[in-house]
Amino acid sequence: MLWLVVFGILNVLLLFFVVFFLMPKGSIKKIPLDVNVIINLFMSQIKSVLIILGVVVIHLMEVKFIDPVATDLVGYNYAYALVNIENGFVYWFSQHWNPVLLYYFVLIYIVVYPFTLWFSPLYFILGRKKRALKFLAYGLLLIYMVSLPFYLFLPITNVYSFYGVESALETVIPSIESFFYLTTTQNNCLPSLHTAMAILIAYCFSLTGNKKLGYFGYFVMVSVLISVIYLSIHWVIDMITGVLLSLGVIFILRRYIKDDVR
Repeated sequence: MLWLVVFGILNVLLLFFVVFFLMPKGSIKKIPLDVNVIINLFMSQIKSVLIILGVVVIHLMEVKFIDPVATDLVGYNYAYALVNIENGFVYWFSQHWNPVLLYYFVLIYIVVYPFTLWFSPLYFILGRKKRALKFLAYGLLLIYMVSLPFYLFLPITNVYSFYGVESALETVIPSIESFFYLTTTQNNCLPSLHTAMAILIAYCFSLTGNKKLGYFGYFVMVSVLISVIYLSIHWVIDMITGVLLSLGVIFILRRYIKDDVR
């Protein structure tokens, strides 16, 4: 698919942007090129790496096998309860999309946010940012442990599907959802995993001591929070619970992951 090639090219461009404009001078030379060194770096942080990989595998299994069964067992779409609370607030955006903003937020949602998902652990490992990686791993684990019961037993259809309007993602990138929904479902909404992870990753970037990278993380975070509403994907309550969950997890981890973990 052409869009998949474009997606790859944009990720490479983002990587070059981050490496050449957001990293301190001389940091590129410190990136290990020796395979044995890279393997040792991964092995030295294997616990955090395995936690991240484990959560990813469990999430994909939930999407593919568990969620459809759980949704059928519950037999109710709790989005109907949110309609009465939010009164069509998010739906309104789907009727007033601005082309420029639409393309921008789709780019954030489909390209920039996923870039931070794979770049952050890779950078923390190769850059020897052990504390940031540990925060990311345990933060992801806690966020998913709390979120999973809601995804399984409180199915809430996303906004555009509930109202039967065209997907913003499909409007900009036709056929993208056939790929997008390999990694999520239309009712894994509350809490918003995009929101929670964007906040966690931004915080982890700030732990590296790289101010430019930290600013980039918070810029992406704010853009993601706006995008989930503007693109009529998440309900406001999804976003709020995602924010509270991530902040709660960060608060807990700050108490248990000490500064001496480098």
